[in-house]
Amino acid sequence: MPASQPSKALADRVQKHFTDTTTRRGLLVTFEGPDGSGKTTQRKLFKTWLKSEGYDVVTTKWNSSALIKPIIKSRKATRSLSGEEFSLLHAADFRHRVEQRVLPALWEGKLVIADRFLFTALARDVARGLPHDWVKSLYRPFLWPDIVFYFSISAKTSSERVSALRTPNYYEAGQDVTRVENAAESYTRFITRVIREYESLAKTFKFITVDAEQPIGEQHHAIRRLFREGESRPWSDTNTDAFAEWLAATGPRS
Repeated sequence: MPASQPSKALADRVQKHFTDTTTRRGLLVTFEGPDGSGKTTQRKLFKTWLKSEGYDVVTTKWNSSALIKPIIKSRKATRSLSGEEFSLLHAADFRHRVEQRVLPALWEGKLVIADRFLFTALARDVARGLPHDWVKSLYRPFLWPDIVFYFSISAKTSSERVSALRTPNYYEAGQDVTRVENAAESYTRFITRVIREYESLAKTFKFITVDAEQPIGEQHHAIRRLFREGESRPWSDTNTDAFAEWLAATGPRS
C-alpha cells in the first residue's frame, strides 16, 4: 500500500547505511549496574582508551536531558513522584537524549558510550513494583546496544561503597517503596531488589558481566579485550525502526 512505502524506503536506507562495509559504523556500548559498582570509573577509563585508539567518542549519562532533568529534579525535591510518574519522566528524558544525541552520533559513525541505558529503568522501575512489560513499552521503538557491560556486585558491597561516600537520597534509597525511615537500611533493601532484576536482565539480554569486585585495572583490561571481541558484531536490524522513525521526524541525512 502507498502509505507503507515511505516507511519501507526509510527502513531500506537505514539498513544500507549501517551495513556499508566501506566505513566504520556507529557503535553503542552501554555500562549498567547498581550504584557503587564502579561503572562510571570504568566508563571514563574506557573512553580515554578509545580516544587514544582513534575512535570518535560521544558519552551520554542517565537523567541528563537539559529539557527533562530539571522537571525530574523539582519533583524529586518534593518527594511527590508516584512510581508511574517516576518511570514516565525518566523515559521522556531517555527519549530526548536518544533523539538529540545518540541517534545522530551513531548515524555519523561515532562510538556512543551510555552510562546507564533503558535497562536501568527496567531494573529500578520493576523493583518499584511496576509491570515489566509496561515499563518496557515506554521505550519503543527500541534502540538495542551493540554491547552491554554489566558491573556485578553484591547488595552488601553496593551499600558499603555508597554509604562510605554519602547518605543515599530518598529515591535512590527506595524509601518511596520500602517506607523505611533509615536511608541506609532502606537502600540495602531496595538495591537487593534492583540487583535481582539486573541479574534477570543479564541472562535475558546476554549482557557481558564484569566482576566489579575485582581491582579497577583488571576490570579495565578485561573490558578492552571484551570490546575487541564484540565490536565486529554485525548490525542488528532490530534497531531499524528506531532509526527510520528518527529519519522520518528529522528529515534527510547524508
